[in-house]
Amino acid sequence: MGGVVDCLNMILYDKLSKMKIDNINNLTHQIIGCAMEVHNQMGNGFQEVVYQRALSIEFSLQGLSFVRELEMPLEYKGESVGSRRVDFFVEDLVMVEIKAIQNLEGVHKAQAINYCEAYNIADGLLINFGAERLQYHRVFNKNLKNKTS
Repeated sequence: MGGVVDCLNMILYDKLSKMKIDNINNLTHQIIGCAMEVHNQMGNGFQEVVYQRALSIEFSLQGLSFVRELEMPLEYKGESVGSRRVDFFVEDLVMVEIKAIQNLEGVHKAQAINYCEAYNIADGLLINFGAERLQYHRVFNKNLKNKTS
């Protein structure tokens, strides 16, 4: 009987994991859609805070729950080394870091990945409103992705 129960538990766990992954995939697509709408309406050339405010409005219009400028502590070996504000934390699942610069560089992607890892968040988006066309990258906390994939 234990073998059957263990097998059913594994199937259920796999289905729940797939549902969570599908949910995050759908959510990241929805967030990117919101960013595209903001960029289509406003274009490039504004300061980051303007896009942050507009994206807040679009998230609300789309019925997404979010926290804007969520301050999160940073630690090194259990000791506080400061804090950092995440631009958005959407649906308690996805961190969104926005920029309004001419072009995203590797350092910006590395920074977003570091935030995911420092805050123990599995998924994040890096979105740049400053380029002529919207730029975005999905980033992952490799320490958590290996456990859920």
